[in-house]
Amino acid sequence: MKQAEHPGLHRWSRRQYGRLIDHGLLDEDDPVELLDGLLLVKEPQHSPHRTAVLLTAKALERGFGEGWFIQTQSPIILDDRSEPDPDVCVVRGSPRDYAVAHPTHPALIVEVAQSGLPLARGRKAAAYARAGIADYWILNLGDRVLEVHRAPARPGPARRNWGCLAIQVLGADATVTPLAAPAAAISVADLLP
Repeated sequence: MKQAEHPGLHRWSRRQYGRLIDHGLLDEDDPVELLDGLLLVKEPQHSPHRTAVLLTAKALERGFGEGWFIQTQSPIILDDRSEPDPDVCVVRGSPRDYAVAHPTHPALIVEVAQSGLPLARGRKAAAYARAGIADYWILNLGDRVLEVHRAPARPGPARRNWGCLAIQVLGADATVTPLAAPAAAISVADLLP
């Protein structure tokens, strides 16, 4: 008896992903994003999640000030197989600087997570570390804490995958200073719904 063939996992490139959208197979508003060549379903946008995204964007806008652009739930380019839509992303410049191409080197990425916490801590954390994102935050709505991931590191004897060497968990009563805005002190409570 012949063993059944199992189809291989297909990894999409950013170009192929763009063609799926161009040909109407995916709509740019579909709740999917490209990460490591995989089309992943985004976390649902329930009211607490959406409120946290808006609060975080507002707090970061105040903290970073002029010369920075805060985008929400919009694509960035990490590499040829990753074009995620982080909940909040801080990049240099203004929106017009990204009229031709998505940002490629954000100073800070924030993912708001509840049901998507394993994805935010796992595949997304590894992809952001591999892309050299020095400051990655997870706003954990379930535990009402901010998980600050810094110092991206390659896989090695102590770790199987890309990740961060420094992970700090801050409660609602704490403040955090973004690496790219050392004069800012952002209250974790200001980020939580």
